[in-house]
Order: sequence, then C-alpha cells, then structure tokens
Amino acid sequence: MPRMPKRIKYRKQMRGKMKGNATRGNYVAFGDYGLQALETHWITARQIEAGRIAAQHFLRRQGKIFIRVFPDKPVSKKPLETRMGKGKADTDYWAARVKPGTLLYEISGVEEDIAKQTLARIAHKMPVRCRFVGRRIAV
Repeated sequence: MPRMPKRIKYRKQMRGKMKGNATRGNYVAFGDYGLQALETHWITARQIEAGRIAAQHFLRRQGKIFIRVFPDKPVSKKPLETRMGKGKADTDYWAARVKPGTLLYEISGVEEDIAKQTLARIAHKMPVRCRFVGRRIAV
C-alpha cells in the first residue's frame, strides 16, 4: 500500500517552488550505502513503493532497507475534458519533494556489490537520475 500521512491540517496545497540543493537528508545516516537524487522532482508514493518492492525482491530477506523520503504533498488533478473553473480538484496522489542531493533509499547489512545492484534496480523505478553513495567517515 502506498504511503501517505495519517492526518493533515489542510486537504489541498499549492504547488510551490523547488529550487536549490538539499541541505537536509543529504548524507548516509542509517545504512552503509545510499541512493542519492541528482535532479529536482516530485516522486509519487507509488514510485517509492515500486522501489521498495524491487529492492526486497532482489535482496530476499537479507539486509535492511531505509526509505528516506515520505510523500507528504497532496497533488490534485482534474478529470479529463472538464471545463475551467468549479474549484480545485480532489487529491489524486501524494508526492515527496526531492531536490538534488536528497538521499532516497539507504541499505545496510549487505556487501557493496549487492548493494550496488539493489540500488540500481531501485534507480530504474525513479523519475530522477540517481547515484550510488557510501557512508563518509568523519575524521
């Protein structure tokens, strides 16, 4: 089942602007390796779920997957062939805002080559270009 918030204060949101790079959620925090977005985009809850399923099928119950993005933005869409006006449409899907540098998924408990293959399978499901990153050791 796709992810979505349990409760929200307002049913509908404005589209907003997406500029700049990610300043939060841009380093590997939970796992050993991560999948980092290189472009700005909205990622739908269905795309996030598709990536999770692809990873779990490939890993076969070994390792742990961390999903670092959450779809908290309601996106509305009017039906086809509807005239202008009559108010804003109902929520069609939920999306996560992703800026360049945001980590989408992290993985731990597996070798580097298996992690690379798993994250490559996830990257095929994503609407943005991604890259494989490792944990940085602070000195």
